[in-house]
Amino acid sequence: MTDSEHFDPKDSAADLGSAQGSASILAQGTDPEETSGASVDPSDSSITADSSDKNHNAADSTTEIVGSGNGKENAPSSVGATSATAQLAAMISGEDKIRAVSNLPEEKITFEGEDSEARIDWKVTIPAFVGVLAVVLWGIFGTSSFSTFASDALSFVVSDFGWAFIFFTTVFLVFAIVIAVSNFGTIKLGRNDEAPEFSTVSWIAMMFAAGMGIGLMFYGASEPLGNYLNGVPNHEPRHVGHAMSTTLLHWTLHPWAIYGIFGLAIAYSTFRLGRRQLLSSAFTPLIGEKGAKGWVGRIVDILAIIATIFGTACSLGIGATQISAGLDAAGIITNPGMSTIIAIVSVLTLAYLLSAMSGVGKGIQYISNANMVLAALVALFVFVLGPTVTILNLIPGSIGAYLSNFFEMIGRTAESADGTAGEWLGSWTIFYWSWWISWSPFVGMFLARISRGRTIREFIFGVTLIPSAVSIVWFAIFGGTAIHLEQQGKSIYGDGSAEYQLFDLLHSLPGGQIAGIIAVVLLATFFITSADSASTVMGSMSQSGQTDANKYVSACWGILVALIGMTMLVTGGDDVLRNLQNITIIAASPFLIVIVLLMFAILKDLRNDEIYLDYREQQRFASRLARERRIHLEHEKKRRAQVKRKVRHDKKRAPAAKATKTS
Repeated sequence: MTDSEHFDPKDSAADLGSAQGSASILAQGTDPEETSGASVDPSDSSITADSSDKNHNAADSTTEIVGSGNGKENAPSSVGATSATAQLAAMISGEDKIRAVSNLPEEKITFEGEDSEARIDWKVTIPAFVGVLAVVLWGIFGTSSFSTFASDALSFVVSDFGWAFIFFTTVFLVFAIVIAVSNFGTIKLGRNDEAPEFSTVSWIAMMFAAGMGIGLMFYGASEPLGNYLNGVPNHEPRHVGHAMSTTLLHWTLHPWAIYGIFGLAIAYSTFRLGRRQLLSSAFTPLIGEKGAKGWVGRIVDILAIIATIFGTACSLGIGATQISAGLDAAGIITNPGMSTIIAIVSVLTLAYLLSAMSGVGKGIQYISNANMVLAALVALFVFVLGPTVTILNLIPGSIGAYLSNFFEMIGRTAESADGTAGEWLGSWTIFYWSWWISWSPFVGMFLARISRGRTIREFIFGVTLIPSAVSIVWFAIFGGTAIHLEQQGKSIYGDGSAEYQLFDLLHSLPGGQIAGIIAVVLLATFFITSADSASTVMGSMSQSGQTDANKYVSACWGILVALIGMTMLVTGGDDVLRNLQNITIIAASPFLIVIVLLMFAILKDLRNDEIYLDYREQQRFASRLARERRIHLEHEKKRRAQVKRKVRHDKKRAPAAKATKTS
């Protein structure tokens, strides 16, 4: 090997200059082979963000620092694949132009859902309306057959498809966490420079109130106490750890992960890509734009409206029964019957219609903030006057029990507990998963509506962790107090009616009558925010995804929710709650498949996002630079070793040469 064959840093510098022209071509996405030998101005470095995979692959195959090696800095490269080092040199030479392009204002996203002249999509509205109206008429005029159908359908879903609810809800949780911690997490739900529309406090208040506020009021004391007294599958009664861990399974990470997937899909599709604010639009990556705007997309939107109506109606029924119980416990009314409950439903309906017609920025936001204040007051009342130390001990204890029993709980099916767990699952776990799924279209769309401008990581962690933390504290306070009273012989369980247990708990404490009245108000406002959100979302879905739906359209859907809620209450017979649960599970079942498909749609959309593509480009380019630097160092090491060998050889030959010359 001669000296001329060794790697010379000076030659490398010349190579960088000679490769600048090719670097500019490659960075612009042009096949270098097609431009081989062309004269390129090295100062022309208008680099675009999107380089083709073909160019990446060609450049990745480079194993040496390439260049003409002729020392002429402006000579074009004739090599088929340009090195990353040469591309970097070209970009440095054109740094001013790159900076000028990068500093240009971001192109404004045009939102299809901001069309002020959007009309009602009758092809979605009429089928959804007819379907719900048919159920209402069936419930009114065929009460017996309707109740029988609901019971039989529930048994079928639990026995044959209960495993799917159990399995996929955990898949949804894992998927949400993976998306949040991955490189997708830095992507914004909007333009890159867009700020969140609502403050963090208002954002948390609105999503919590819309997502499960009324459910926490109804089940806050009754579910932990019921699990404690009756036990859970495979475990004996009167075990606090199992009672609390099962409750947290139903109310923390799993339900909010379901909401998060829906919200993420719609927020990204709407505010990042400018599509219509519809569930069908989020499926564009799977069924194409034509399919999303055609009959396939309309079927998805119809199912979303129907699931939303039944899920909201279930909450309306639960809220009305508990409000009547609270009024009874406070002595305001005596022995409330169905007529009283219907009257309460009517008043609640009027209230949430007024809120819905005032808009998201006014009605929902203000009432949600008031909810958080009232809820904090009631919780603080029980915490201070109740068993404070027990509650404080129960918070970490419940978290530990939840983590310890996690895999056992997510694996419960109808075959658990020697095949006896099916009925329990239908009343609890599967009912909850169905309830959350039935709420997911409107809660997810509402979360999307209020989360514009936040990153995906902020959105998912905010949606899952913050409400979960609040739920843990809430159940520790109310459930822990209920269990403590049971252990002290002051049971509030009564005849097992869940709607009375919260008020029995409050009345067992000093000043409980006042707290009970505040709780009634809180129940009403929690439902108003939930129904308000649902009405607004259904109005948007029936108007081709209009971001700010027509308030009268939203009001019509709100009235329909009230009608279906009354029907479910009237046809419930002696077990109203059971009837509400049955119908909710049936309505939500088709949506399990929708969420599974939605995960694939989200992933496909995110993989084409410019931020993710930039990250991949950065990783590829950095890898190529590192490889070329390693090759450079290896060449340099060999060159220096060769120089040392030559020096030693010359030193050895010097005395002999001198002697020969002397002689």
